[in-house]
Amino acid sequence: MPVDPKTLPQDPEKLAKMVVDLTAQLDRTERLLRQLIQAKTGRRSEQLSREQLALFAQEAGLPPPPEPPASKDDGGDDPPVNPASRTGGQTRGRKPLAQHLKRERIEHDLPAEAKHCTDCAQDLRRMGEEVSERYEYVPAQMKVIEEVCLKYACACRITTAGKPAQPIEKSTAGASLLAQVIVAKWADHLPLHRQAKMFRRHGIDLATQTMGDWVRQCADLLQPLYLRLKKYVLQSKVVGTDDTPVKVLDRRLNQARKGRIWPYVGDAQHPAIVYDYTPTRERDGPEQFLRSYRGYLQADAYVAYDSFFTSPQRGMTEVACMAHARRHVFAAQETDPSRMRTVLLLIAQLYGVERLAQRQNLSGEDLQLLRTQASRPILTQLESYLREIHEQLLPKSDAGRAINYLLKNWAALTRYCDDPDLSIDNNRTERSIRGWAVGRANWTFFGSDRGGRTAAVLRSFIASCELIKVDPFAWFHDVLARIPGHPVNQLDQLLPHHWAAARA
Repeated sequence: MPVDPKTLPQDPEKLAKMVVDLTAQLDRTERLLRQLIQAKTGRRSEQLSREQLALFAQEAGLPPPPEPPASKDDGGDDPPVNPASRTGGQTRGRKPLAQHLKRERIEHDLPAEAKHCTDCAQDLRRMGEEVSERYEYVPAQMKVIEEVCLKYACACRITTAGKPAQPIEKSTAGASLLAQVIVAKWADHLPLHRQAKMFRRHGIDLATQTMGDWVRQCADLLQPLYLRLKKYVLQSKVVGTDDTPVKVLDRRLNQARKGRIWPYVGDAQHPAIVYDYTPTRERDGPEQFLRSYRGYLQADAYVAYDSFFTSPQRGMTEVACMAHARRHVFAAQETDPSRMRTVLLLIAQLYGVERLAQRQNLSGEDLQLLRTQASRPILTQLESYLREIHEQLLPKSDAGRAINYLLKNWAALTRYCDDPDLSIDNNRTERSIRGWAVGRANWTFFGSDRGGRTAAVLRSFIASCELIKVDPFAWFHDVLARIPGHPVNQLDQLLPHHWAAARA
């Protein structure tokens, strides 16, 4: 609010206090503004470069981070540099064109009069050819399948030949078209109205509402298979979870409200992802979904999970996310750089151990031994430092909150050292919600809670297919065509991982 000079106090001490309060408020506002700009346009990763870590180590009086050790079988020399690493995963120069595509050969020959040399009066002899390749795009094609059921009659009855069951009976959409609409919406994030516009370019008029009904009916058809996928994921020793908000239209309100998508990611032996939709972020959502689960649950420190771990009957053990904790420390370094940089340095050393394990492809007892010998001493040093500075920080300051988060969740943050099947962070689960973030920028909202549940079912199969490198369109096309007549007791055969193994 503007300051009125006429109402300012005359006491110098009160004026000085006002100046201090206004300055502190201005600093908080500027810091918040910088954080918002950074979150919108800046670098999102909290990882630090080796140069930054070396500088932080020098300031804290700690030894610099060690150089990445050479692998066991490379003789101690530097590992070969992958050219793709310099260009963001793409090699330099032109890549060969895809070999699986159909080739169409077009020959370009000299005209007949040019095949005779006027200097030596001889005919030219063919000595080879120069070949170049290019891509040409063939627009997608739509066709109409006309199914004819022949009729036969005798003196007492009329008999008509049957036809295979369709995903949606009496619908004009076959399995391939349904698969295309689903994958375009939930894998490529194309809203239905954009798809309708694309179909109109092919001379086909499909109403957006009609395609929406198709998507919903396909989700209903796949619901039993979705429950099998959920059961498969919950057989994991470790399940990762998180949540992300999505706008939902509600006719009772003047504006959209927030629903929630919850990912549940299986472990290495159960490669699948299943999503759940809830209208709110209340505990009832994960409580209901995880009712039968027993094992490790890796998540952030959301209070809704607390009751899962305090009751022995639940049989769940908490594993926290070091990357989430590091995020708080990284944000707090602006107000307390010296102490927060020391914490970031020690966390970076923990991640250095994990990178070494990944580089050497360690697992099981070998990974357990490495963490015991390398990570445990770092964790002991980090805990000692956190407790040392905890009393020096204001509880409500950014640094105080960050350190309190680490100490409050210390047992869950360090539990990964007790079991080689556990991970230092929950980044794998956080990556599983990126598709929803991209989708929100395209289709914007769910039309209803039912639309949210439909999205959760279909996106679960797409994410599970992508996780095991299976083409989602091929899976939906085949499964939608087969599932109407597939035996209920053999539904597991259609789950993406079993389907891929059968195709292999």
